[in-house]
Amino acid sequence: MKNQNIVIVSIAVLAGMLLAVWGMFAVGANMPRGVTEFSHTAYDLHMLILWICVVIGVLVFGAMFVSIIMHRKSNGVEAARFTHNTKAEIAWTTIPILILVMMTVPATRGLILMETSEGAAMDIQITGYQWKWKYEYLDTGVSFISSLARDSNVARQLNSGIDPNTVDNYLLEVDHPLVVPTNTKIRLLMTSGDVIHSWWVPELGWKRDAIPGMINTAWTEISEPGTYRGQCAELCGKDHGFMPVVVIAKPKAEFEQWLAQQPGYQAAEDLASMAANTIADKQATADKQADDQPEVALVN
Repeated sequence: MKNQNIVIVSIAVLAGMLLAVWGMFAVGANMPRGVTEFSHTAYDLHMLILWICVVIGVLVFGAMFVSIIMHRKSNGVEAARFTHNTKAEIAWTTIPILILVMMTVPATRGLILMETSEGAAMDIQITGYQWKWKYEYLDTGVSFISSLARDSNVARQLNSGIDPNTVDNYLLEVDHPLVVPTNTKIRLLMTSGDVIHSWWVPELGWKRDAIPGMINTAWTEISEPGTYRGQCAELCGKDHGFMPVVVIAKPKAEFEQWLAQQPGYQAAEDLASMAANTIADKQATADKQADDQPEVALVN
């Protein structure tokens, strides 16, 4: 019986170690750190909670395995007989509360940071459709639709005869990516034109639902130039899996050159002037119509 218990405990420990090693190699050693301030905050919070859980797991399972091995019946150990222990009950109530408080403080700071979009230098409206994204650079007149790239779209068709492994960034490439400047706080306004979608790029550290009739606000500030890929993270219909997100971050000077070359581009000052002229024209038309109205005499 003694040897049997030792074998059972050894197999359990070995299985746990193999599961942990398999997880590291199968799904990656860790979550990405990302390229934004908030993604760094989320990563640091993740690591803090992870190590707290590791310490708790080692203590709890360590105590359990020691009890199983050292206090088993085959060693002649008899179970203690008591109903409660006040000191132990105070300890196992107080310690978890302190641990939760220690986790709550940085988690709350992270949530506040995620929701603080004030001070953004530019606004971009993102609208989800089945199954594409529309990007509008507010106050510039630039907007376009971003859809799955043609080579991925052809390869995904049934009996296409194309090996997906031969397609670069299969199902993660688009025809018109979202281009943004680095080191610039950008407010992103999410909505939808049909069903619920969810705009998600892992390296940014968050995702936001795009809901019809509502606008959800998020923000980002990418520190490193590069291309970052994601997908719609809300089941939105039969082509949900073919709705990628691609963000290209460029240095500010390169972004301004790119923006100025886009169809429909107007500087913010020009748009403001056009809006003012439109309002003035409408007011002049209204005044003229009022003047042209015949006078009606009041008869007592």
